[in-house]
Amino acid sequence: MSAPTTYLIGLYNGLYDVPYNVLENHNWLGRAAEPGGPVKKAQVWKSFVPVVVNLLLGIPAVVPIFLTWYFLSNGPLAELGWTQRNPNEDDGMLLWLIFVVPAVGCFGAIWALTNLRIRRKLFAEGPPSMYWSVSVVLVLAPYFLGLGFA
Repeated sequence: MSAPTTYLIGLYNGLYDVPYNVLENHNWLGRAAEPGGPVKKAQVWKSFVPVVVNLLLGIPAVVPIFLTWYFLSNGPLAELGWTQRNPNEDDGMLLWLIFVVPAVGCFGAIWALTNLRIRRKLFAEGPPSMYWSVSVVLVLAPYFLGLGFA
C-alpha cells in the first residue's frame, strides 16, 4: 500500500499514529519532511481537540456546578458560618442531595470518559497532571465566565 493511501486511510479511521509515524521523517516521495507539513499541522490540530471539547462540556457543566455550590452554601458552609442560608430554603438538604448526586455523577462520568479517550488517543506521552489540570480549568471556564457577566 502506498504512503498517500495509508495516510488517507489513517485519517479516515482515526489511526493517527500510523500515518504520522510514516510522515515524521520523510514525506511520501522520500524527501525530508518540510517544516509546517502534515506532521506539524497534525500536532497543532491535536492540541485544539481537548480545548474545544472541554469548553463545550463546560456549558452543560454549569448546572452541576451551580447545584453543588447551592448545596454547599446552604448546608455545610452555612453550618460553619462561612455563608448565610437562603431564608426561603425550608425543604432540608436531603432533597438537594437527590438532585445534586445524579447530576454531578452523570456529568463527571461523561467528562472523565471523554477526557480519558482523548488523552489515550492523542496525548499518550507527556505528564498526565498537566492535561488533567488544563481540562479542569477549561471545563470550569464557562461557569466563571457566566459569573463574571452576571
